[in-house]
Amino acid sequence: MARLTRGITHLLAASALFSMFTAQAADPILIKFSHITADSTPKGQGALMFKKLVEERLPDQVEVQVYANSSLYGDGKEMEALLLNDVQMLAPAPSKLEQYTKQLQLFDLMFLFDDVAAAQRFQQSDKGKAMLKSMEDKGITGLAYWLNGMRQFTANKPLREPADARGLKFRVQPSDLQAAQYTALRAVPRKMAFAEIYQGLQTGVVNAQDNPWSNIYSQKYYEVQQYMTESNHGIGNYLLITNTQFWNGLPAPVRAELEQIIDEVTTEVNRQAEALNEKAKQNVIDTGKSEILVLTEDQRNSWRDAVRPAWKKFEAEIGADLIQAAEAANQAE
Repeated sequence: MARLTRGITHLLAASALFSMFTAQAADPILIKFSHITADSTPKGQGALMFKKLVEERLPDQVEVQVYANSSLYGDGKEMEALLLNDVQMLAPAPSKLEQYTKQLQLFDLMFLFDDVAAAQRFQQSDKGKAMLKSMEDKGITGLAYWLNGMRQFTANKPLREPADARGLKFRVQPSDLQAAQYTALRAVPRKMAFAEIYQGLQTGVVNAQDNPWSNIYSQKYYEVQQYMTESNHGIGNYLLITNTQFWNGLPAPVRAELEQIIDEVTTEVNRQAEALNEKAKQNVIDTGKSEILVLTEDQRNSWRDAVRPAWKKFEAEIGADLIQAAEAANQAE
């Protein structure tokens, strides 16, 4: 009898253990997607689109949680969180990644690309695609480029010629290259997190900055900046990235479906980015609070000439071949 009781006890314990493992196996894979912009921006829309498609195509297998507006991690903490696998997906600007690969500084070269189409031609080239994989030895896998429109200047004075930037305190991302270019313009670069820009402009810690129209409108910079210059001086660009170990550890069928979803979302994000930015620009105009200036081609060339000395200082780090390929992308085939 005692032997039978022990046998039943062992059977029940084994059954409970099996049930626990089955329940654990059934738990969905969690992807936390953290970003610093509003839901209404191209990046915000892309994150929500990714979540929606994953829920439709991988129900009960993968769960996506989106945290917008620095609600989970801000500029300073998100990369550390990714490397610790506390979040699984980010879409930072290239300047946030320069400590992991110097190649991505290419996207911080002001006035390098003539327009969004040129930037896309480069990103879709072999050299552009290879850059996505340039951080895997550091534990970071690039999945896609997400466009956010071209970057524009805002300031408390009109910016038409390079000399107009002299003495202005420009907010810059944590990028030595960005800082060097503003120094070449005889401006004063000040590194500052995205979430701090509005207050910085409001209090005068900085009095100029640059961002795509979607961020300028969603962050309400028009309330604290009198002038907007449509300079189209840089590509507003994000890299969709993930933790390499996490990504490689996914079941192959799940990873293949996620890759397909990312391709679809990327196409849609990039298609919508121009329309969202044009709408945001019109919204800024409609506030009537800022004067919009548009640079001529000659003025853009003057700005490019003014920052080129800073390009030269970083050419060896980035790769002269990459810069040449990017400039060549300005010429449509």
